[in-house]
Amino acid sequence: MATPRPELLSPDEDEEESARGLLYEAYNELQRLAAELGGAAVPVPAVVVVGHQTDGKSALVEALMGFQFNHVGGGTKTRRPIALHLRFNPRCHSPNCRLLAGSGEGDAEDDAGAADRSMLLADIQAYIEAENKRLENDPSQFSAKEIIIRIEYKHCPNLTIIDTPGLILAAPGRKNRVLQSQACAVEALVHAKIHHKETIILCLEDCSDWSNATTRRVVMQVDPDLVRTVLVSTKLDTKIPQFARASDVEVFLHPPTCVLDGSLLGDFPFFTSVPSGRVGSCHEAVFRSNEEELDDVTSLEDKLGRSLTREEKNRIGVSNLRLFLEELLQNRYIESVPSIIPLLEKEHRAASRKLRKVTQEISDLDEAKLKEKARLFHDSFLTKLSLLLKGMVVAPPDKFGETSVNERINGGTFTGSENFQLPNKMMPNAGMRLYGGAQYHRAMAEFRLVVGSIKCPLITREEIVNACGVEDIHDGTNYSRTACVIAVAKARDTFEPFLHQLSFRLLYILKRLSPISVFLLEKDGEHFSSHDVLVKRVQAAFNRFAESTEQSCRERCMEDLESTTRYVTWSLHNKNRAGLRHFLDSFVAPEQLCANTYTAHSAGLHEQSTGLNDSKQDRPKGELKSSHTSDSNPSGGVSETRLVDLLDSMLWNRRLAPSSERLVYALVHQIFHGIKEHFLVTTELKFNCFLLMPIVDKLAALLREDLESAFEDDLDSIFSVTQLRRSLGQKKRELEIELKQMKRLKEKFTEINKKLNCLQVRQQA
Repeated sequence: MATPRPELLSPDEDEEESARGLLYEAYNELQRLAAELGGAAVPVPAVVVVGHQTDGKSALVEALMGFQFNHVGGGTKTRRPIALHLRFNPRCHSPNCRLLAGSGEGDAEDDAGAADRSMLLADIQAYIEAENKRLENDPSQFSAKEIIIRIEYKHCPNLTIIDTPGLILAAPGRKNRVLQSQACAVEALVHAKIHHKETIILCLEDCSDWSNATTRRVVMQVDPDLVRTVLVSTKLDTKIPQFARASDVEVFLHPPTCVLDGSLLGDFPFFTSVPSGRVGSCHEAVFRSNEEELDDVTSLEDKLGRSLTREEKNRIGVSNLRLFLEELLQNRYIESVPSIIPLLEKEHRAASRKLRKVTQEISDLDEAKLKEKARLFHDSFLTKLSLLLKGMVVAPPDKFGETSVNERINGGTFTGSENFQLPNKMMPNAGMRLYGGAQYHRAMAEFRLVVGSIKCPLITREEIVNACGVEDIHDGTNYSRTACVIAVAKARDTFEPFLHQLSFRLLYILKRLSPISVFLLEKDGEHFSSHDVLVKRVQAAFNRFAESTEQSCRERCMEDLESTTRYVTWSLHNKNRAGLRHFLDSFVAPEQLCANTYTAHSAGLHEQSTGLNDSKQDRPKGELKSSHTSDSNPSGGVSETRLVDLLDSMLWNRRLAPSSERLVYALVHQIFHGIKEHFLVTTELKFNCFLLMPIVDKLAALLREDLESAFEDDLDSIFSVTQLRRSLGQKKRELEIELKQMKRLKEKFTEINKKLNCLQVRQQA
């Protein structure tokens, strides 16, 4: 029960009571305004109740209120915080409830009808039940948006209480993952409600040993010294019989400083015994008021063997807790008044600036100014786009940058027919979050690395035989043609996928420039958020230009690849002839080397027999001729045999010899790498010339042409003038209402501050 108010008050007491009533009304309106605006720019002191599901949290809240309000029982009965503005009114013999605006979150039509009007207590209970059921079936399970209720009643204290969902102690294990996620969600919600410094935390602990900090564990993460926390031990009547010795009761009533230090709000914990039956005037209530609670003082005195001191008695029972909280919150209200006035002035100035800006935007909704704004956006967009390509650090890399891993996930990887990929550590700047021209350059460097490291694919004997075929004039084999056929086919199959992958990757990187440019414009204060249609139109035109330019560039590169892989030009495809010669020399047969050595050795012996001092000039021509004839005769048979063998293996015989296989592989290898070098150079050059450069020198004209054509067709298609005028008008009306509310609140708090200062001066006098 609230402390009885005297019937007759002195003039000073009457003025003080009037000032307090005005103070409560002002804070109620302030909290309501904060809820409507979707934030708490001006913090409001309140008591936030925190406890686990089995700590008797909702029952204690009802005992503080003085009547039954919400469902009490096992499980989760509160899924949204409930902000209760309780006001003592001796004329209200039954609770007068009002659901305030800003409470709704579910069905908008239902909320609009329920909010900001007087309702029966049963209707509010039904509304809360419906919200709990809705959230029970919702994936989020819980909501941080408060249900705001104002209650006047003769048994209510002057308190603002926020009842939060009960904390959950989930069991470990994978099968309890759903309950564990709900526990984390509730804990995060509670942290959000108690992190304001003006908040008074009512921490409920259902334990007989203060070493067990179940709820305090959560509270101390936000308030580590408990300077804003009132600690309450619930269910005292069930704990008293558990103590066997008086010393145990002493430790329970006076926790040692090693467990609870002296910084606790109120110095020591409070102890309550909420009746097991419901409190209220309904037919199922067992107790009509909190005065009918069990007399825990007598039980404690029997256990202790002594009488309780006045300080100890003041910490036992719901009524004492309620008086303490009411006085504490009242002092917080009074202390916060001087600081709230400048905060309201600051919010009033911010709302005034917004209103002036909206008014200016409405006045700018004529055709000439809109066209000028569109052209300004066009020029600014192109400027930011050019700066992004040239390089800048204004856009945050953590928001817009991408590492090589992220880029491959979104823009595709460079993967050939054999799924070959280089390790990430070999890529330049792979771990850096890049955008714009730096990201474009890294992608091109990765393309060069990947394609440049590709080796000539393996060639099978079957491929060589199939590539030989039959000539149109003879049935011999032409291994140079065979090598060309194999090389161009392998090159086409290998390099064409990389061309498409590079094209897709670079297009993705260029399309990322558009949202980054818009962000940079907003950061520079060039706001175009209200002209969403214009921004989307310019972005769509840029994307179309990038796509068409990419397609044209890719077709040019495909023409080069087709020409390179259709006709072999030896001056182009066989650049490294020294490498080819070295490659062929390694395949010379050992028997051929022996034959060459034998021929040279025979010729040397013959020269020695003719005389070491004789020269060819001194010999007669006939002798030279006969000598030449006689010298060539021993090796003539060997040379003719080798020539016949070579023709047999390279021209007439279809049975693939090792030497023929090596020769074909050497030629294919040389042609393939010649195509690869040409492909790398021409592809990079064409993408730079026909994809990157058109954005620099052709995009501006195309975007301007698109805008001018839209001006001629319909200006509303760019700016959506009708919808924009309607939305700006609605925003202007909301800001005007907000300004009136803030002005009224500022005047109220100024008046309250003056009254409180006058009362303080009188009391000091």
